[in-house]
Amino acid sequence: MTIYQFLRLFVLWACLPHFCSPELIFRRTPGLQQMIAEARVPRSDGKILHRQKRGWMWNQFFLLEEYTGSDYQYVGKLHSDQDKGDGSLKYILSGDGAGTLFIIDEKTGDIHATRRIDREEKAFYTLRAQAINRRTLRPVEPESEFVIKIHDINDNEPTFPEEIYTASVPEMSVVGTSVVQVTATDADDPSYGNSARVIYSILQGQPYFSVEPETGIIRTALPNMNRENREQYQVVIQAKDMGGQMGGLSGTTTVNITLTDVNDNPPRFTQNTIHLRVLESSPVGTAVGSVKATDADMGKNAEVDYRIIDGDGTDMFDIITEKDTQEGVITVKKPLDYESRRLYTLKVEAENTHVDPRFYYLGPFKDTTIVKISIEDVDEPPVFSRSSYLFEVHEDIEVGTIIGTVMARDPDSTSSSIRFTLDRHTDLDRIFNIHSGNGSLYTSKPLDRELSQWHNLTVIASEINNPKETTRVSVFVRILDVNDNAPQFAVFYDTFVCENARPGQLIQTISAVDKDDPLGGQKFFFSLAAVNPNFTVQDNEDNTARILTRKNGFNRHEISTYLLPVVISDNDYPIQSSTGTLTIRVCACDSQGNMQSCSAEALLLPAGLSTGALIAILLCIIILLVIVVLFAALKRQRKTEPLILSKEDIRDNIVSYNDEGGGEEDTQAFDIGTLRNPAAIEEKKLRRDIIPETLFIPRRTPTAPDNTDVRDFINERLKEHDLDPTAPPYDSLATYAYEGNDSIAESLSSLESGTTEGDQNYDYLREWGPRFNKLAEMYGGGESDKDA
Repeated sequence: MTIYQFLRLFVLWACLPHFCSPELIFRRTPGLQQMIAEARVPRSDGKILHRQKRGWMWNQFFLLEEYTGSDYQYVGKLHSDQDKGDGSLKYILSGDGAGTLFIIDEKTGDIHATRRIDREEKAFYTLRAQAINRRTLRPVEPESEFVIKIHDINDNEPTFPEEIYTASVPEMSVVGTSVVQVTATDADDPSYGNSARVIYSILQGQPYFSVEPETGIIRTALPNMNRENREQYQVVIQAKDMGGQMGGLSGTTTVNITLTDVNDNPPRFTQNTIHLRVLESSPVGTAVGSVKATDADMGKNAEVDYRIIDGDGTDMFDIITEKDTQEGVITVKKPLDYESRRLYTLKVEAENTHVDPRFYYLGPFKDTTIVKISIEDVDEPPVFSRSSYLFEVHEDIEVGTIIGTVMARDPDSTSSSIRFTLDRHTDLDRIFNIHSGNGSLYTSKPLDRELSQWHNLTVIASEINNPKETTRVSVFVRILDVNDNAPQFAVFYDTFVCENARPGQLIQTISAVDKDDPLGGQKFFFSLAAVNPNFTVQDNEDNTARILTRKNGFNRHEISTYLLPVVISDNDYPIQSSTGTLTIRVCACDSQGNMQSCSAEALLLPAGLSTGALIAILLCIIILLVIVVLFAALKRQRKTEPLILSKEDIRDNIVSYNDEGGGEEDTQAFDIGTLRNPAAIEEKKLRRDIIPETLFIPRRTPTAPDNTDVRDFINERLKEHDLDPTAPPYDSLATYAYEGNDSIAESLSSLESGTTEGDQNYDYLREWGPRFNKLAEMYGGGESDKDA
């Protein structure tokens, strides 16, 4: 049976709406079962244009996916009405998969699929077909396009995007609370049958959870699920296509559900009564102990706040909530006293800070416990009656006068006696003293308010039975003023008077100061000690006075300087007064009263150089001289320092040689000229760095002749030092070879050669080998050396 195609015929026309009248006529062609569309379009001359129908048929083909047959799968047949069956036409196929996936029979137009087709890879294919003349290769029909659609079968199971889901839901949630939604996808065609219709079901997790079949929303199925009983749940969800019917494909996923915490548990103390101990000497803020209420919840739902709500120790103790450990730390609020009270009772309450109103019905979210605190006795230091003392005393009191008394007691039940002392670091001048038995503070030196108005002392009280227990207290002594100082000039006045001065002319204004400090303030009176014909004093009654001239004109050549005694007195009791002398120079002045020169000073002092500058220059010169003298003294002291500064500082002058002989020719270790001229050597001196036990008279060694051999000279000096116990242990050795390790010779130092024997035998040096021959010759004997 031939499958005919419907001809896709496009009729295009364009006309104006006021005269165009298109008409589309559909009629069935007998035997062909095809729709032919013919359009009659009027021409401008009134004739009708006829469009001829296409001469071959086409259709939309359908193909079932996942074909499992051994032959090629038949798709359909293309046929043109120009095909007379004589093989003159050739069918050509092009487009998606043409020639590979889809092939066409050139003669018959039959189309086949060469392999299995998966709709999920591609749902339809668009191809183009054409019929051409086999001989001329010219198309007999225009190229036409058609579509091959792939029909779906249920060959894909539903899949979840995640293999394992993680979700959470608050504990104690009501039934039906949404937990999480899972969604599975099916690659099959959702528009064709039920292949892609997915239904959800729960395989594991009942009766705690359920799932909505259509949406995949997981909900709680049991009320009052408690996290404290069980926290983790594993739910397995199945997604099945074909609407969940038998034969459908399915896929599963796992959902791990965690119950999150809510505050549904109140805090609880594990003990009804808690006992704590604390020393009475514990300072304020000391931690006594801690209490803790357990809460089955977690996080902020388990946070607890502690407070003291009752008890006889609410004023003595406090409680602090430790956020990290959720403990209540009890601390000392006030100083404790074992002798006053030995036991305190507290009622401590623990309450949740975050309470959920939904669970009020579970009861109050707080608990209480009783805390008993025992005070332990310690040996306490003495306690003063005051935290500090203030004594006031006049500065004119006699030495030995008691200025005040400090009192202290032993707070312990034993009530030990107290001993008082004065911290001398606070009274370096030892002006005060204290009676050790009764704490009376008295003066030991005269007081002077002008030197020190306040004295800050520290008194130490200690127990006689236990002197280590001490307490300190501050004692402030204020020295009250007594009028015992006379007023004096405030500054040094450099006063001058002009030669052309007139009577009553002001030459100086003076003021005074007084070290005393009367309660009514300072009041000074100024007057002259005797009547003066040249000057007078006028009191300004404001603690100042003016010096005025009494005559007309002064002559500096006759009198260059006047001395004016001024009496200054105060108004306190007893009245104190002093006489200050003003030195008034007579100077030459210009018409404006400006000083130009005074007496002979202008002739003696260089211009522009004041007395202060001369004094400064003189001081600099003195300082330089002192520095030079000190430098010279230090340099001289360095030269006279002893050669040895300590017993361990023993230094040898050692010259090392790699050959056995030729030691005399070395002149780098010491001055060979000194050895050849013994007369130039200084006479022996006693050591200055130690005190000799016995004073030996130094012996003068006879000088050797100039031609004495160096070897003989060394031998003589060595014998002298061996026999001289006062000689310092200084060595000057010339090493001609190395001994090596573990030598049987031990040390050759002359430090150990000091002996009272007259001679020493060095013949054993010859037995040590050729390396010691030189030493054996040097120390073996003088006669053999000379012969050699």
